[in-house]
Amino acid sequence: MNKALLFLIGFIPTLAFAQNSEASYAEKLGYPKGKKVLIIHVDDVGMSYESNQGAIKAIREGVANSLSVMMPCGWVPGFVNYWKENKDIDAGLHLTMTSEWKDYRWGPLAGKTNVKGLTDSQGAMWRGVADVVKNASPDEVETEIRAQLDRARTMGFEPTHLDSHMGTLFATPEFLERYLKVGMEEKIPVMFPGGHNTAIQAEEKMIADRFEMTQKVGKQLWAAGLPVLDDLENSSYGWKGPENGDKSEKALQQYKTAKYIAALGKLKPGLTMVIMHCTIHTEIFPKISDSWPTREGDFLAMIDPELKKYIEKEGIVLTTWREAMQRRQKVK
Repeated sequence: MNKALLFLIGFIPTLAFAQNSEASYAEKLGYPKGKKVLIIHVDDVGMSYESNQGAIKAIREGVANSLSVMMPCGWVPGFVNYWKENKDIDAGLHLTMTSEWKDYRWGPLAGKTNVKGLTDSQGAMWRGVADVVKNASPDEVETEIRAQLDRARTMGFEPTHLDSHMGTLFATPEFLERYLKVGMEEKIPVMFPGGHNTAIQAEEKMIADRFEMTQKVGKQLWAAGLPVLDDLENSSYGWKGPENGDKSEKALQQYKTAKYIAALGKLKPGLTMVIMHCTIHTEIFPKISDSWPTREGDFLAMIDPELKKYIEKEGIVLTTWREAMQRRQKVK
């Protein structure tokens, strides 16, 4: 899902971690030293009814504690209407520049005539990140980012943070610059791992100088008064299900819970955002996407008592983007 993010961030050498003696961003925000501090985050809210219910239930009945909304999608009003009566939910914008499914599509909120490079022959957004890079200008990307933020605010929804659907805003330095620019100008935290980045390093090896870039961006965001992630755990979308093909709820839950426990066990101390996609089971969602097993598995893992027990036993601290920003505002 976030190949673009990995491409831009690049390979982070182990030696860089050993040489970095600075306090983590979690410590700078006042979280306990040496603790794993997690934002357990659900993407793709607003995309469908199932996505809305999966995210809400994962937070209300499970250990998830944050989410982000795809503003161009059809089920956004359904979530925002719920959020207006439940504003304790930590909800940001999943800034969306692509429309990847075959039979379920959406277009840009800025309008086709204003962002022609973001639309395909059907008038919808491009299906893939590469097509956005090939056809869209940084100005068009920024225009669409601001249109999505404007729609949220028009609906009375003030986001706690910004992040990027399919990692599109990390696909080029120019796109990333506009994403960071809007966040800093609007004083809205942005998803960007600017710390030790251990989990990303373990996911895919790439060139070393990209690590220095993440450090510079992290310091820039911090100087702008925003909280910064120490790391990002983004591997769950690739956990497709048990090797034997069993897609029963019990099998999916056991498989995904075990995967999350293993992933959390490998994390280093600091503020880490753990990304997932949660949907409840219906007959409709498989018509949208064949990704339903991993999404249902994520939801089932979030409400699994075994995962909650593990988090409590390990003394893992759970937080939100809202709390991180509140803490950042208190740091001089």
